[in-house]
Amino acid sequence: MLADDEHLVRTALRAIVDSEPGMSVVGEARSGAEVVPLVRELRPDIVLMDVRMPEIDGIRATEQILRTMPSPPRIIVVTTFENDSYVYDALRVGASGFLLKRSGADDLIRAVRLVAASDTLLFPAAVRALAAQHAGASSERDAARALRRRLSGREAEVLRLMTVGLSNMEIADRIGVGAATVKTHVAAVLAKLGVRDRTQAVIAAYESGFVRSG
Repeated sequence: MLADDEHLVRTALRAIVDSEPGMSVVGEARSGAEVVPLVRELRPDIVLMDVRMPEIDGIRATEQILRTMPSPPRIIVVTTFENDSYVYDALRVGASGFLLKRSGADDLIRAVRLVAASDTLLFPAAVRALAAQHAGASSERDAARALRRRLSGREAEVLRLMTVGLSNMEIADRIGVGAATVKTHVAAVLAKLGVRDRTQAVIAAYESGFVRSG
């Protein structure tokens, strides 16, 4: 589903998505106020959500969808600037990734497929940079110790590798276990951190000080 207040943007996004085998646009919202009821009605797998929209912005709409819906869709926020504080706020409330409006068709399709698969980070370097930039005063030793206590040694290792953007298969190769075992560890990490996906796990790791910039 597409959520953007600019008709030309929605038209361009629809043309790209509808031309890709196995993908189709099931609906369009012209404002943040239209997004939540339309998502409830149409039950899309992915929402491409403009960050800045009238009435309700993309951050609030994302938060409402993820807080109020069982089995909500994954949300990719669409933005003009990757270092925009709006992007970080959207990731913090539960968006699974972000996409720049200047991205090409191939990047858009890749982003949708990566977020749908949910076994790696979308634009990991940019997510890490945003998390490190905004973690600031929240990165305290007590929080890091509390996070470490919740995780086993192997889970902590997997979380660190998740923060650098490795996929399940890459993590499996790095630590010498099977991909299915890594998938189990990732699920345990997400459950113990109380987050939906890898993006929120990375943010939690930085904000607690478990992982630090550099």
